[in-house]
Amino acid sequence: MSCGSFVADPEGGMMPLRVERKSRIAADVFLFELAHRDGLALPPFSAGAHVTVLTPNGLTRRYSLCNAPGLGRSYCLGVKRDPAGMGGSVNLCDEVQEGAILPTSAPLNHFALDPAASSHLLIAGGIGVTPLLAMARELRQRQAQFELVYLARTPELAAFADVLQAPEFAGRVLLHHDNGDASRALNLDPWLACRPPGAHLYCCGPRGLMQAVREKTRDWPTGSVHFEDFGGSDPVVLAQDRPFTVRLVQSGRTVAVPSGVSILEALRREQVVVPSSCESGTCGSCRTGLVSGVAQHRDYVLDETEHDRDIMICVSRAVSPVLELDL
Repeated sequence: MSCGSFVADPEGGMMPLRVERKSRIAADVFLFELAHRDGLALPPFSAGAHVTVLTPNGLTRRYSLCNAPGLGRSYCLGVKRDPAGMGGSVNLCDEVQEGAILPTSAPLNHFALDPAASSHLLIAGGIGVTPLLAMARELRQRQAQFELVYLARTPELAAFADVLQAPEFAGRVLLHHDNGDASRALNLDPWLACRPPGAHLYCCGPRGLMQAVREKTRDWPTGSVHFEDFGGSDPVVLAQDRPFTVRLVQSGRTVAVPSGVSILEALRREQVVVPSSCESGTCGSCRTGLVSGVAQHRDYVLDETEHDRDIMICVSRAVSPVLELDL
């Protein structure tokens, strides 16, 4: 699964990985298996991790790793061809063939399994199954308790369906297809209403799915529900969004944030550089200290105990007329 594009540094510590295998695994979804061009072992990773790939057309994209974690000589990525995106996935799916070299970063993980969890509920939508497949593989190796619910509109759109229907996952995976009919949507209440002690939930997919899961799990303990969508859905712009102002306490600057424009984008327009990546409130890269003011939090990273001191400036906004940020 991929995340938003940003300017790449080709010399930024990326490894020259060769495409050892490329195959279509669903409609408009391709599996890429990458290995070091010099045959070197790759840095290990844990389930939920992602790598950054520099595409031939000069964009960087982040993709979740779907193979079993641990020491190894390959990374496997599931890439959905998105013609409405910035061009990175289309470039990879249409132009990159086996034998090509793709500069790739070492793995990072902002969506890791919690070692304290006693059971695991994995809910995936569409290409969001990619990191959850790695989780399912790791949990199976550990002989840990888990269940995976995978929602895809049609069987043709279900990536990794053959893997998830293999005997080793029997009784642990439910694939559901609604064929675009809302009346056939899966009711998640039986899974979300019954929460065993120590259970943790991991959800990855379109924002609509994640919002529904978040609403239904508000009574779950803090820190037991985890989200990742890597920009796989459009930013939410609400009709009640109002303009406001941010004050940057370190620099003393003041920046206006119009309706329909994120804090991050408003800062960019004023040449204020802030780390960012997913721009969907899921990865945590743009986490910024909140000095004063009341924020409207729309991210999937911060819990309620952190709302008074931090904000994800890619999606969250202000309730008060002014927010003071630690920038």
